[in-house]
Formats: sequence, structure tokens, C-alpha cells
Amino acid sequence: MEYLVLDAAGARPLVDQIVALYAVVYAEPPYEEGPEQVARFADTFPAELATESFATVAATVDEQLVGAAYGWTMPAGRWWQNTDAAPAAEVRDVPKFAVMEWMVRPSHRREGVGRTLMAMLLADRPERWATLASDPRAAARSIYARAGWQQVGRSKLSWGPAMDLLVLPLTPPAACGPGAGTSR
Repeated sequence: MEYLVLDAAGARPLVDQIVALYAVVYAEPPYEEGPEQVARFADTFPAELATESFATVAATVDEQLVGAAYGWTMPAGRWWQNTDAAPAAEVRDVPKFAVMEWMVRPSHRREGVGRTLMAMLLADRPERWATLASDPRAAARSIYARAGWQQVGRSKLSWGPAMDLLVLPLTPPAACGPGAGTSR
């Protein structure tokens, strides 16, 4: 297993593999997404790559993508769309790292790949908070809860189910002295 920490330029050669991974992961219940949703992802993913703060971690075996997690910085004052509530000002009014996708091929689950992807993606982030939207019906939702993510609202998308909006406090690198660990 090889893990690659990539910016947008480094991730561009993996676009087709990331779209294919998305198709496999989101075909499963509870998502049950089909060609239309995969095409929408394939159309919108390049715009996310164009985000200045884009970051991804990819897991590969023999140069084949088996997992990926990516996101970008959500600016201060910005929050998810169509929400039932705004987060506390301490979250809303500062830049946050928005995890947009966290995917592991079914054949490589329960091997620690997902945990490593998320840990590497969030390691040494300058933001004080991470945020993500999670389908409450998905197994990942309970994984987030066990990892300390807290629900701060819900968002209803026109094309899918209501999503739980979660936040996780991050320990900025400057706050960690030599030998200090980060709590995630």
C-alpha cells in the first residue's frame, strides 16, 4: 500500500481513477447512485480541483487507486448550503477544512486504509476545524461519531438525502511542540 499526499496538480492524473472509485463506492447501499450521479460527480470534480486549497490523499496498490480522501478550505463566513442552522461563530467565522469525499474500495476496507487516509488528510492542517456532510444512513456516519466528529446541523440537497453536518476540532501545527501529539 502506498499513500500519496497530493495537491490539485498531483491529483489530476488520478481523475479517471477517482471517478471510477466514486462509482464503485456510491453504487452501494444506502447511496445506490447510478450513472447520472457519477456523471454529475465527474462534471463537478474538476471545479473542486481548481480550488486553490485542494488537498487529497490517495491509497494505491500497484499504482491502482484503492482509496482517496480530499477536500479544501472553506473560507471564514462560508458554510454548507440549505442548512437548518448555522454553526457556532467559532466555527463559522474562521476558515475550515471541508472534507468532500472519503472513499475506500470495498476489497480494501477493514485494513485501516480509511483511517490512514483521513488522518493524513487532516494532519498538520492550519485550520482550527474540519467539517463534512455525512449521510446519516451510511456506515461512515457512526465511524465519524466514534472519531469525535460532532453534528452541528443538517443540509437538504435537491438531488439527495438530508445530510448531517459535522465538525471536528483540529490541533494546528503551531500548537504542537516537539514530541507533542495531535488529537483527532
